[in-house]
Amino acid sequence: MHPGVVAARTPDKPAVIMAGSGRVVTYRELDEESNRLARLFRASGLRPGDHIAFMLENHPLFLVVAWAAHRSGLYYTAISSRLKSEELAYIVGNCEAQVFISSAALAEVATSITERTPGVRLRLMLDGVAPGFESYEAAVAAHPATPVEDESQGADMLYSSGTTGRPKGVKTRIGHVPLDTPGALLQLVQFLFAPTADSVYLSPAPLYHAAPLRYCMTFQRVGATIVVMERFDPEQALALIEKYRVTHSQWVPTMFIKMLKLPEAVRNKYDLSSLTCAIHAAAPCPVPVKEQMIAWWGPIVHEYYAGTEGNGFLYVGSADWLAHKGTVGRPLLGVARVCDENGDELPAGEQGTIYFSDGPRFEYHGDPEKTRASQDPQGRGWTTLGDIGHLDGDGFLYLTDRRSYMIISGGVNVYPQEAENVLSVHPKVADVAVFGVPDEEMGEAVKAVVQPADPAGAGPALEAELIAYCRDHLAAYKCPKSVDFRDELPRHPTGKLYKRLLKDEYWPAGGSGQP
Repeated sequence: MHPGVVAARTPDKPAVIMAGSGRVVTYRELDEESNRLARLFRASGLRPGDHIAFMLENHPLFLVVAWAAHRSGLYYTAISSRLKSEELAYIVGNCEAQVFISSAALAEVATSITERTPGVRLRLMLDGVAPGFESYEAAVAAHPATPVEDESQGADMLYSSGTTGRPKGVKTRIGHVPLDTPGALLQLVQFLFAPTADSVYLSPAPLYHAAPLRYCMTFQRVGATIVVMERFDPEQALALIEKYRVTHSQWVPTMFIKMLKLPEAVRNKYDLSSLTCAIHAAAPCPVPVKEQMIAWWGPIVHEYYAGTEGNGFLYVGSADWLAHKGTVGRPLLGVARVCDENGDELPAGEQGTIYFSDGPRFEYHGDPEKTRASQDPQGRGWTTLGDIGHLDGDGFLYLTDRRSYMIISGGVNVYPQEAENVLSVHPKVADVAVFGVPDEEMGEAVKAVVQPADPAGAGPALEAELIAYCRDHLAAYKCPKSVDFRDELPRHPTGKLYKRLLKDEYWPAGGSGQP
């Protein structure tokens, strides 16, 4: 299915409900508006395999733009609305976009890249106009609301969040197949989470990220209603579940942590009985956090491990997770392999780089070197996302950390995720990052940077308390030797931490030896 099929059956059904404004986009509007924009793409000379890019806040027409490109057989790149001019220009240029769409809310940064993106032939702006941009509304209204004659499936080409360096565009092959052809994600979602036309899916994260974009579009394929939060607020999320009788939702662990830190009276205030499926991914979830979520919401918590690259997909439900606490699941797509630095497979229980074999192939657009770096050194076609972990005897995978974040202190490997998991649940910690800093004796020392729950509490006493707390739960060598405090950490709205930005403050230029 796709929006055109749903619109023919239930034209007035909400396809999108904006949580803050209450604005509704019906399936008729989603279908007709995406057809008009698809027609505009064709009139502008774009053909299947060409590329568009768009940078929007969580806007009512965000998914309209995505569907217009998808049903035109185009590649489409959704770009973070938090990027600065240089970062935005790099992605628009690198993806070879011929059309760039933005909104009046983001006009300042959107207009700043015009001279640096000469390959863009058409620039459209929603909710207003700006120099160099045409009115989206006027341009689209000039075209009919019927599908283009050569309608076929396109594909997203999304960029990594850049937590360890320049973002990389992940490109898969477009097969020029009919729009109603079911893809792997639709089949996985139907098998695991059983959405129907009666489902209501809550999306609390920015839509430009891979999981929210792909899952929203997948749920719209079956005719579900999507409730989009303009920005995440823990109590509002609970209120929306009650108000719209949400059945399915997707989260990142930082959202769980913020909801768990609400007063108990607030957490118990809302009726969450409609929620049958709470999915989480994107970042490691501390074991105590997930234990508390399952105790609160019941055995409806589902986890998967995958990347924008789509080279593998692991899954674990609540029951299996409780029996294998800390796991991110077993493979449903691809085969998980754990290898040493030479690419030799390691036995169960031993830490190494995680590779996927027998999964879909991908490339980093315009960067064959990065593509080769993601492949196993023995040339078997296995690919990695750069994570470290191990498999247990039952085939469940456990993540240790990003390979690029590993600390080598006195010749010993330290994985900062362990200390982060411990400190993140401390009641006086709102957010935390752990990484290596220069140390004359040990090479690197473990450092924690903490956003305290109460800024007034920052100081030597809290530093000592957090170090002692960590040592109560972990071996001393894994714990921070010192703690610095910040008002806020540079965290992506999807939950990923820009740890590189913090590390750069402590290392001389080029001195860390790591991205």
